[in-house]
Amino acid sequence: MTRRIRDVMSPGAVAVEPMTSVERAALLMREHDIGDVLVAYDCDLFGVLTDRDIVVRTLAAGLDPHTTAVGTVCSRPPVLTVSPEDTTDRAAELMRHHGLRRLPVVEHGGCPVGVVSLGDLAAAEDPHSALGGISTAAPNH
Repeated sequence: MTRRIRDVMSPGAVAVEPMTSVERAALLMREHDIGDVLVAYDCDLFGVLTDRDIVVRTLAAGLDPHTTAVGTVCSRPPVLTVSPEDTTDRAAELMRHHGLRRLPVVEHGGCPVGVVSLGDLAAAEDPHSALGGISTAAPNH
């Protein structure tokens, strides 16, 4: 069943500026119990930083998370996005075609308003599936 992104997305995405330290971004991820932050100047989306980026592009590369700016290790523009009015089918197709697990959700003018994840789509499509169940389970602290 096709739904609108606004019905399944995680609203209120956490965003940081490109010069923010990786350490600060990681602390925000922990505080908000999320696996990514958007990298933006106001309504100008620059990239996405994931927990995997922190491990692979920062720690494994020998960079110091205290001094490394998120803008140097996040995904680079152009960043694929969807709007709240797009369909879940469109988001799933973009994820499939580009090998993505998350997409920023932006309103007209490019202002980030949320994130839609593969787990969000799975939970909306079939909350009783393995991925849907995992995605809706309480976090493991």
